[in-house]
Amino acid sequence: MLNLHDEASMGADTEHRDYAEMFDLAPVSLWLEDYTGLRTLFDSWREQGVTSLRDFLQAHPGKIQECSERIRVLKVNRRTLALYEAESLEHLVANLPKVFRADMLKAFVDELCQLWSGRTTFVSNTVNYSLSGQRIDIQLKGAVLPGYEASLGRVLLSIEDVTERETARRQAAQAEIYASGLFEHSPVSLWVEDFSSVKQLIDDIRLRGISDLRVFTDVHPEFVQRCISEVRVIDVNQHTLQMFAAPSKAALIANIGSVFRDDMHRHFREQLIELWNGKLFHQREVVNYTLNGEELHVHLQFSVLPGHEHDWSLVQVALTDITARKKAEAYLEYLGKHDVLTKLYNRSFYVDELNRLERKGPFPVTIIMVDLNSLKHVNDQLGHAAGDTLLRRAGEVLAKAVDRPNCAARIGGDEFAVLLPGADADAGLAVMENIEKLIALNNQFYSASTLSVSMGMATSVTGERLEQVVKRADFEMYENKRRADDAPQRGGR
Repeated sequence: MLNLHDEASMGADTEHRDYAEMFDLAPVSLWLEDYTGLRTLFDSWREQGVTSLRDFLQAHPGKIQECSERIRVLKVNRRTLALYEAESLEHLVANLPKVFRADMLKAFVDELCQLWSGRTTFVSNTVNYSLSGQRIDIQLKGAVLPGYEASLGRVLLSIEDVTERETARRQAAQAEIYASGLFEHSPVSLWVEDFSSVKQLIDDIRLRGISDLRVFTDVHPEFVQRCISEVRVIDVNQHTLQMFAAPSKAALIANIGSVFRDDMHRHFREQLIELWNGKLFHQREVVNYTLNGEELHVHLQFSVLPGHEHDWSLVQVALTDITARKKAEAYLEYLGKHDVLTKLYNRSFYVDELNRLERKGPFPVTIIMVDLNSLKHVNDQLGHAAGDTLLRRAGEVLAKAVDRPNCAARIGGDEFAVLLPGADADAGLAVMENIEKLIALNNQFYSASTLSVSMGMATSVTGERLEQVVKRADFEMYENKRRADDAPQRGGR
């Protein structure tokens, strides 16, 4: 028959076995360790005058390893052996240098400093390695067991494997860095903007029964300006600052009105209409301005980013600088209509303009035909460079004498034509007199050769084809040229 002492002893043994099984079968890694040697080491350093353990260890990094060597592993559970791929406690302890590498140095110092300051619990996030070399991200929690606060003779550590969570966090951080890099270093100008207030304005007028935004903005153009003022710029990339000559993002945003002005309001209105019609992505060519006032032709691509279609709170605008292309196109267009040497219109433009006037007027149309005198003589005697100079001078005179909607064109080697829509004969004579005066003024500045022209003029009459007017002006020009050739030679002739 068992006495009370035996029953109590059996109960204690059962409770001890329960605790042992709980420790061994716990679903997290558990370590029971003895920090007595570490406490002794701490006490010796305090006697030496150490007050800041962190500063001391930074000055003497070899002491960190000494701290590690003073810790004795007493027991680990099954989860620990499985996590670190160890066969037994002895196998694990013999290979601890493989488990604890330099990766955990900073976290270990943090743990030591928490114990040094008198805390009986400590927490850290660090990295361990399995015996096969697999990285394990862990969250470590330590607690000095009751009754061992003075000696640190028993410290329980729990280690949670957070590799999956930390891997996902690192991947997310890397993805964010990658996306940020793509944004910041993109070779096009990128703007991130908030259009949520614009959407609210558009939704409000839709609720008021407006069905056609184009008609509404025709009647209320101030609505477009209101929408522009509600756009909030969240961020821009580095290429944007370079492209718009902005010293900083703050400076660019503060001067946004200098960038988007003039014809940009018309383009922004078209953007609003497309948004009104549900087109959350659109593109167009627009004109912006740098902070220095230089004109920028850009290809704009507007997109409400996925996930923000309901409120337009995140919009990306990409601007590609096409100024060089526009200049090239303008120059090609210029070449298609102008004579490169004289800078006047060319024969192709002259023919098109003559046909246009034939159809639309205004009438009467006066045409002046001009022939440059002595060009062959100058080419033969002084060379073609001198002849080209004479042609350029003729172009300068005619360009100065003729203003829009009139035009002057070089239609042949030394032949020019002046078209005067809506001008009668008196107006034509006035232009011819002005040409003569400008030629006289031009000759005062050139001594190598004298600029001289022969001119003839004709004014259309009702029902007459302009082709006949050209012929009459041409005939008069040649008559004047013949009379000039028959007269005594003067000047450069």
